[in-house]
Amino acid sequence: MKRLILLLFVLIVVCILASWARVSDQTKQQTKQNESEVSSEDTKEPSEDAPSANKETIEQTGYTTAVPSSYETASDHPGTVTRLDYDSKDYVGNGTAITKTAYVYTPYGYDENDEDTRYNIVYLMHGWGGHAGEYFEYISTKNVFDHLIENGDIPPVIIVSATFYNKNSNTDFSSSIAEFRQFHRDFEENLMPAVEERFHTYAKSVSDADLKASRDHRAFGGFSLGSVTTWLQFCYDTDYIRYFLPMSGSCWYYGTYGDFQIERNVDFIEQLVKDNDLDERGYFIYHAVGTQDAVKSQSINMAEEMLERSDVFTPEHYVFYQKDGGYHDFDAVQEYLYNALPLFFLESDKNLANSDAAQAAFYTKDTRIADVQNDSAFGDYGRLIFPVNNGFMSGTTLGNLSLTWYNYIDPDMTVEICNYMRDHAESGDTIFYDIYTEGEKKADPAKRDTGLFFFRGDPGAKFAVVNAGGGFAYVGAMHDSFPHALELSKMGFNAFALIYRPGAQTACEDLARAIAFVFEHADELEVDTSDYSLWGGSAGARMAAWLGNYGTESFGEAAYPRPAAVIVNYTGLSEVTGYEPPTYSAVGTSDGIASYRTMERRINAINSTGTDAMIEVFQGLPHGFGLGTGTVAEDWLERAVTFWEHNMKNE
Repeated sequence: MKRLILLLFVLIVVCILASWARVSDQTKQQTKQNESEVSSEDTKEPSEDAPSANKETIEQTGYTTAVPSSYETASDHPGTVTRLDYDSKDYVGNGTAITKTAYVYTPYGYDENDEDTRYNIVYLMHGWGGHAGEYFEYISTKNVFDHLIENGDIPPVIIVSATFYNKNSNTDFSSSIAEFRQFHRDFEENLMPAVEERFHTYAKSVSDADLKASRDHRAFGGFSLGSVTTWLQFCYDTDYIRYFLPMSGSCWYYGTYGDFQIERNVDFIEQLVKDNDLDERGYFIYHAVGTQDAVKSQSINMAEEMLERSDVFTPEHYVFYQKDGGYHDFDAVQEYLYNALPLFFLESDKNLANSDAAQAAFYTKDTRIADVQNDSAFGDYGRLIFPVNNGFMSGTTLGNLSLTWYNYIDPDMTVEICNYMRDHAESGDTIFYDIYTEGEKKADPAKRDTGLFFFRGDPGAKFAVVNAGGGFAYVGAMHDSFPHALELSKMGFNAFALIYRPGAQTACEDLARAIAFVFEHADELEVDTSDYSLWGGSAGARMAAWLGNYGTESFGEAAYPRPAAVIVNYTGLSEVTGYEPPTYSAVGTSDGIASYRTMERRINAINSTGTDAMIEVFQGLPHGFGLGTGTVAEDWLERAVTFWEHNMKNE
């Protein structure tokens, strides 16, 4: 009997030691999976020395590469971990205000005073029962981050170790599910803005528009229930995030543990990709699990379902890798991070480099205005980029452009707009449309100085027509409509900037024709004509207000639907007929041309008719502040868009 007990004891010890050996052995050769797992017989075997350098050189499925032992030791150039407390809400509870905590890794050499250097950012989520900062408590994992950067495997990056729990959370399994299902709200409304307001990411600001515009420089990953959270982030937040790293878990948008509903979830993700044009906008998922992971089946089943749909989930967008002998533990997580992070941000950084190169190759602040107007890329419409009546313009270069009645002209924006136009024109995109026929232009030669510059947004998105002011004497588009149209396009809207004939009547006729043109060519332009908006500043604001009030039929065109909203900035228009569409206005208290008091009275009168109207009055601003960059009015455009969206009926 004693011999039997001793034999059993020896066997147990041997099994434990074998288990430990499997967990710690990160240099073993890759082996073939069993029949229940995704086949990878044709998978290219990765290097034992370093992770693959780009997605073009790896197979869609395979095994991860072991982390070199040197990466687990302390680095000579360690990053710094900072605690960040931020305001949030108890989304699972009663919505009360709470304080949450995240921990933020900044790479060696990060300087909080250096606002010119920007960093990609990775958000990481723990599993069941975990907590904020968990990814930095395992010293070897932080060392891996340090060495990946130190050795040039990845560019310097900011890493956030967050939590879906809060101080009121119950951490039992069912309560944890409730918490991570609501985490995307905390991420969008609180965590991401708090982190990226303090640390230098590629988001120009923490406005919703700028956070979305910087999605190419943002990743999200998680382990176990954090992996499930990562899949939900894909379901909710691809507008903000391009790269995803789900580790040891499947999507639970539908279902839960034990009821994974794999096919239904993959159906949903596939439709999400199509509906949001993610093939074109770009996304990448590195899906990982260990071959000995206790809950590997859900990941493998999901991978099999996605890989069967190879026409949608191509290697460019989705890969599935396994750690041979990997368990459901942080040793596996460390290896997934080591293999995945070098594959993130490749397209983003390439596009950034191309953008910088394009900026250097084409226009700068020292570029002569005449050289832009005469650039062969623009054909015969280059002369319309700047005022045709140049008596209201001074300056010879993009950097010293001045326009009558306008303030706060931003040379950087002028350069960006001109490069944007040239880049798209050189790429074969149509950026300018005539709105009149050749016969109409022969009958009235002044119509040759009209047209629509198109700043393309998402295919099928709604459209806006933006009208610059200029006292009905000239068109100040470079400051008062092109910047607005460009920013709207970055937000996904299709935006048109109208070049019109001076004179109140002819300007309104041209705007009516422009609206008709967009409606008549909606399929070609790929725009949604419902709930469009009209924008304008100064004289352009009067045009938007008049067309919104009286309709296209009052200015020589057929009757087309009225806009969902008009954006009417710094104009002294006072009349109210009772037929106004929803109206947003902005003006400065030091405007010597358009009285803010007159504008306030008009907005109040529109409100009294039962129509939605609002005004923002900015202390000390003069006339013609445009986007208001660098002023107290800087974010007015985002709020105007919110007003427009609020008044859309077909959403």
